[in-house]
Formats: sequence, structure tokens, C-alpha cells
Amino acid sequence: MALKEEKQRLAWALTGSGHYLRECLDIVQKLEDVDLFLSKAAAEILQQYGYAHNVGRVFQDKTASAVPVELFYHGVYHTVVIAPTSSNTVAKMVCGISDNLVTNIFAQAGKCRVPTIVFACDTEPELESEAPREHLVKVYPRRIDLENMEKLKTFEETTVTADMAELDAAIQARLTCLKEPISVKST
Repeated sequence: MALKEEKQRLAWALTGSGHYLRECLDIVQKLEDVDLFLSKAAAEILQQYGYAHNVGRVFQDKTASAVPVELFYHGVYHTVVIAPTSSNTVAKMVCGISDNLVTNIFAQAGKCRVPTIVFACDTEPELESEAPREHLVKVYPRRIDLENMEKLKTFEETTVTADMAELDAAIQARLTCLKEPISVKST
């Protein structure tokens, strides 16, 4: 049952990664009924990169128990998107550590069977990533980062995307799925 919500919403969580952050925020701006969840690092990185968002509800990591996760128990969200997702957050999710707002959201979404889409930043042995002040840098993810991303792909109700096209396609597929009527097989 939804908690005084007429319509379920999409929960979008930001971590401390600047990798394709601008492009992720561009996608957020095009979506309707989105709540934004910011880790402490995400709040810092948004300021550091000088990016803004225009979203109705924003939850920040300010409580030890990640109070906003209770919304998942009330059916408020139909989907979670965690993008961009730092290698630190991916590692915590793979190990079942839920010690901040974003990792708690991931854990509770799984426990409530809410599908999650993750845009993992460290997906290739060599990447170009935007650094603060609009310049690109070469990044060489560690083997453990790549292994964790592969492990995350095995989690139930979790879709891991490796680039912006995959992220956008996964979100659109999920939104389309929500609009389709459920057919009942007659016996």
C-alpha cells in the first residue's frame, strides 16, 4: 500500500562519483515523479562540480538510521536508479553493507522487491572521466572494482549498466513495463 501517494515514484540515488554526473542529472530532469537521494559524498560532489538539480523531493544522508528508507515499506517507489555509482558504493552493495543512505536504499529496495538499475562507473580497464572544472582524466579501475561490478550483475532485481545509452534504455524499458497492462492467462 502506498503511503498517501496517488502514484508510485522513481527513487534516484547519487553517490560521490562525478563520472557522467552531468548526463545523469540531464536524465533526471526529463523524468516525472522522481525523488533524489544524496549520499554525503554526492552532496559534496554536486557543489564541487557546480551542478544543480530541479527535483521536487530531495533526501540527504543526515540520519544514522537512514530514515527515508521507510518509504520503501509503504510502496512509494516502483524503481530505484543509482547513478552514477562509485566503486566504493558498488563494493558495499556487493558485500551487503548498508551504512549510508544510498546503500540502505539498495538493501531495502531488494528486501521490498523494488527493481534497481545501477550505472556502475568502473566498467572497463581504462576509462575517461570528467573531473571537477570540466576536464577529462584517464582512470584505470582496479581488478577488484571490475570484479565487484560483475558480482553485482548477479543480484536479483538488479540491472547493471555500463554506459549512458544502457542506463537510458534500462530506465525507458522499466517505465514502459510499468505502463503495460498485466495480462492474465485464462485456464
